[in-house]
Amino acid sequence: MNISLANQRILVTGASRGIGRGIAEQLSASGAEVLIHFNKNAEEAQLLQKNLPNPSHLTPCDLSDLEAVKGWIPELIRCYGPIDAIVNNAGIAISVADDAEIGNWTNAWLKTMDVNINALAIISKEFIEHARERKQGRLINISSRAAFRGDTPDYLAYAASKAAIVSYTRSIARYYGKDGIKAFIIAPGFTRTDMAQDFMDQYGESYALNDIALTTLTEPKDIAPMVTLLCSGLADHATGATIDINAGSYVH
Repeated sequence: MNISLANQRILVTGASRGIGRGIAEQLSASGAEVLIHFNKNAEEAQLLQKNLPNPSHLTPCDLSDLEAVKGWIPELIRCYGPIDAIVNNAGIAISVADDAEIGNWTNAWLKTMDVNINALAIISKEFIEHARERKQGRLINISSRAAFRGDTPDYLAYAASKAAIVSYTRSIARYYGKDGIKAFIIAPGFTRTDMAQDFMDQYGESYALNDIALTTLTEPKDIAPMVTLLCSGLADHATGATIDINAGSYVH
């Protein structure tokens, strides 16, 4: 089965590295025009754009600044034209001890929520308004295994934010489907990215490997094909579904 995303314009948040980069590469290889979101990693985003086989655009935004996020999607539409799908991949995981001073703990919690769910919600809301007018649109929101099985005490905010993505996306799928909007959840486990490396530096790679059913850690390229399928429209009747890609480390 060959999947063509020709004539689709797709925004990928957090596309300069990790899972987002792998997704952007696969979408472009399948014919999509990719909007490459990044925050600070301009050099990596430019390198990605240079290597993509189809036209793409660099679209910076600081997702921790909710005022900057408001109006961002309408601005992208004005600049580049209609957006067919958004892959909300950008996320952060801040390690903070459960016995940390309350000010530091709260700052980490609020920043995590702003990037992982609050910005995602604003982006999705503004995209839904656009998609309802066109009677078509797809949202693929990247959650995590942690949304379902929890996480360690120093990543409580990360797990909670990723769980919020699940209920938010399911609500969109249930109540906007007749407007032509489909919404899906991808829930990766440990994936070999810079963010996961921070965890493995803290706990050791053996901690991650002992936790999975396969012999190697998941790579970004293992996530990308499923996202491409969901963007294609070939799996629209899976709207509202959660697709686990966690190497058998959590089955539910």
